[in-house]
Amino acid sequence: MLAVSITVFACGGSDNNKPAEETKTAETKATDPDLEKGLELIGASDCTTCHKISEDNIGPAYTKVAQKYEASSAVIDTLATKIIKGGSGVWGQVPMTEHPALSMDDARLMVKYILSLKNQ
Repeated sequence: MLAVSITVFACGGSDNNKPAEETKTAETKATDPDLEKGLELIGASDCTTCHKISEDNIGPAYTKVAQKYEASSAVIDTLATKIIKGGSGVWGQVPMTEHPALSMDDARLMVKYILSLKNQ
C-alpha cells in the first residue's frame, strides 16, 4: 500500500487541483499504522479460516460487517469483545470462536481495520 501511495503521490505531484484535506485523508488511510497493524493481526490469527474480505465464508464477509456497523468507539469496543469472547446469533447460528488470548487493544485494531472496509 505504501509503495502505491508513494507512486501515486510522485506521479501526481504537479496536480494542485485536489484539496489538501482530500489528499491528506487518502494518504492517512493508505498508511494508517492502526489499520496496517489490524490487518497484520487478522493475518496472524485464525480469522481467515471463517472470514474473507468481500465474500461470505463460514462467517460474514468483512465488507458486510463494515456495512452493518458504525465505526464509533462503543461499537468498536462491542465488536472487540465479541472477538475475544466469541458468540453467535447475529450472522446465523454458527458460533464465532472465542479468542481469550487476544488483548482488547489488539481486538480493537482488528475491528478498526474491518470497519475501514465500509466503502469497498
